[in-house]
Amino acid sequence: MITVMVTGVGAIIGYGVLRSFHKLDRDIRLIGTDIYPDAVGQAWSDRFFVAPLTSSDGYLAWLEKTIAENNVDLVIPGIEQDLHFFSDHRDIFSESSVSVVLNEHRLINLTRDKWLMHQELASINSDARIDSYLEGDFHTLSKKLKLPFILKPRHGYASKGMIRVHDEMDFMLSAEKLGHDLMAQPIIGCDEEEYTVGVFGNGLGTVNAFIVFKRRLAADGSTVKAWVRHDEQLYEVVSTLCAHFKPIGPTNLQFRKHGDCWKLLEINPRISSSTSLRTAFGYNEAEMCLDYYLDGKVITQPEVRGGFAARYIEDYIVYDRDHF
Repeated sequence: MITVMVTGVGAIIGYGVLRSFHKLDRDIRLIGTDIYPDAVGQAWSDRFFVAPLTSSDGYLAWLEKTIAENNVDLVIPGIEQDLHFFSDHRDIFSESSVSVVLNEHRLINLTRDKWLMHQELASINSDARIDSYLEGDFHTLSKKLKLPFILKPRHGYASKGMIRVHDEMDFMLSAEKLGHDLMAQPIIGCDEEEYTVGVFGNGLGTVNAFIVFKRRLAADGSTVKAWVRHDEQLYEVVSTLCAHFKPIGPTNLQFRKHGDCWKLLEINPRISSSTSLRTAFGYNEAEMCLDYYLDGKVITQPEVRGGFAARYIEDYIVYDRDHF
């Protein structure tokens, strides 16, 4: 039996991965962890453990103990903080028998700071790069970027903390954070032309498998509606970026279409929050992780079904007790 640990199972990525594993006809024991004792992901876990904060001093010792006592074969980080922790401590895990779903080290570090990614894209003259600035007053930036423009956090994901600047008052409220915390960018395209692309990389720069959704976002930045799409021009852009960054394993690239151009919003070097939707259309990243990280198989393009998906609030009910 294979034992897989998924972290952050109270969040959409973590429980999405667990539910994707349940689609497989394989003998898998699922360990779920989360900092909250009432995390819903335990409903799809064979065993559940409350984890300390990833940033706490005792987290590594707790993690190693939990992995050892449960004979865990594969760990999948389900939240950004865990991804960064595992990446920073990859030498420790490389000396153990457990496998961890981790992307290319340099790519993970670049994606922690969107300005570093911007500089990297500039260094290769990528047409997917969005003009970005760390300095400038309101009048200079509004002339370069046009109104409205955005102030985007250098660190973060899922559009959290983004500020739309319509006038000088909007700008002045956050001007002191420009440079250190925020970067200025033009608004690219429109909400109706946003796309999320899942790829599975082999570390050599080629795309082993991919899926494209045109999407609409929920307030928390996750995909709430998705349409399966295929676009040769977008595929070429993705292939060029992957040839440079050489991702390993599940990787998520987000784009907006701007006229005839595809502009890269960000790269998330991990499983995406839309993973359960991808599974529904035949692109099961959980299964790919088993095949690649444990069995050493070469991932090939699955048959992706066409269609449309809409997310909605669903209830999980437990009767006759007040806990899972």
